[in-house]
Amino acid sequence: MMQTRPKLMGMVIIASVLWCAPARPVSAFMQQAADKPTYTIPEYNAFQAARGETNPQNRIKLLDDFVSKFPNSTLMPYVTQLYLSTYTELKDYPKVIDTADKVVAQGDKVDAGVRLQALQARVQAFSTAFNPKAADAHDQLVKERDAAKQGSALLQAYPKPATSTMSDADFAAQKKPGIAFFDASAGLADMQLKDNAAAAESFKAALVNNPADAVTNYRLGLAYLGMTPPQSIDGFWSLARAINLKVPDADKIKDYLHKAIYNYEQPGCETSVDEQLNELLTLAGTSGDRPATYTIPAAADLQKLAQASTILTVITDLSAGGDKAKMTWLAICGAQFPGVVGKIIEVKPGEGFVDFLVATGADDAALQAATTPNMDVKVWITTPPAGAAGAAQNTAQPDVTRLAKDDGLRFSGAIVSYDPTPFLLHWDQVKVDPTIIPEKADAGKSHKKVPTKQ
Repeated sequence: MMQTRPKLMGMVIIASVLWCAPARPVSAFMQQAADKPTYTIPEYNAFQAARGETNPQNRIKLLDDFVSKFPNSTLMPYVTQLYLSTYTELKDYPKVIDTADKVVAQGDKVDAGVRLQALQARVQAFSTAFNPKAADAHDQLVKERDAAKQGSALLQAYPKPATSTMSDADFAAQKKPGIAFFDASAGLADMQLKDNAAAAESFKAALVNNPADAVTNYRLGLAYLGMTPPQSIDGFWSLARAINLKVPDADKIKDYLHKAIYNYEQPGCETSVDEQLNELLTLAGTSGDRPATYTIPAAADLQKLAQASTILTVITDLSAGGDKAKMTWLAICGAQFPGVVGKIIEVKPGEGFVDFLVATGADDAALQAATTPNMDVKVWITTPPAGAAGAAQNTAQPDVTRLAKDDGLRFSGAIVSYDPTPFLLHWDQVKVDPTIIPEKADAGKSHKKVPTKQ
């Protein structure tokens, strides 16, 4: 499936918010300090030389020289900022992280806008710099999570500049992508720390501000499924949302979701999951939030229903349609039932098999009175071909050809499908009770033996 680390992004998320920020650029600092300089001319010249250097490697050397000569300079905050932009230019991501931490550590000595840009640079650089096998990997992840949370809080509190002509609503909307970026990054760090519950909260916070983010929906789904106990339904929903939003590797994630649903409910027929998955994808494509009424039954629920089912309750539930029919079918599709009884309404010969259209009912009187079949019982009379569905589970019973219309039938078999209207339950892997098959001499006679009720 898709990689869990974000790609390095351009420095545009925070920059779009800070285009009219009150942060003091170096030139403004110089102008403000013109009357009362807080630095010496050599400091000023050394800093301007580094600032004007176009070669980033040479610029680093000049900055190192400045720090060596003027460690207590009032220009140091701007030197640190220049270090940060230069290391970013050089793609030296460990140095970006280290320098960003130094900028943030200065607190209110630097403008909030500068700290925000440093936090974004740090969080983005981490995705490339982090080595999960490092001895201090856990500590690195904790620092990354804390930096992302700090960035989210700082950006949420960041005020609209007094000189801005933008409305409060537009300014708040402009901050949303950046807040979502920080929240999603905190969630990813928590996920790598194996704290899936915390990761889910951060991902949900990110989606409040950027609900159409396919990758965050995907990660939220994984976080839900990774909880103890798993929040399976919410996890399935979030993965379906990600697929609908065209997440990278959507086909692989769809296969994963199919397997996850199958393992969660363990239905009798794996093909039942296909219908559930299609329904889930349709619903998740029209709504961001999972409807409170939407659910998928767990394996324990299906097992309990299957154990309590009889042929009569199965037919009643499936005939009723709706959610009850869906759940019943999940529970009993492919299930084996012994001792099923009924009356043959029609015999339909096939190629190597015979289809008995059979009616079953609650008691002998109902069987005797029945005229409409509700079961299609397929019995092989020759060895099934190797490619036939369920060939290995079927046994040839040529003697069943002696059974005729109105004869009774007792058999065991597996339910493989059903037609809702007119209702017909289809059986395969059938073994007819040999004691109800008439002797060869009696074949075709009107014996009408109806087995005892189930």
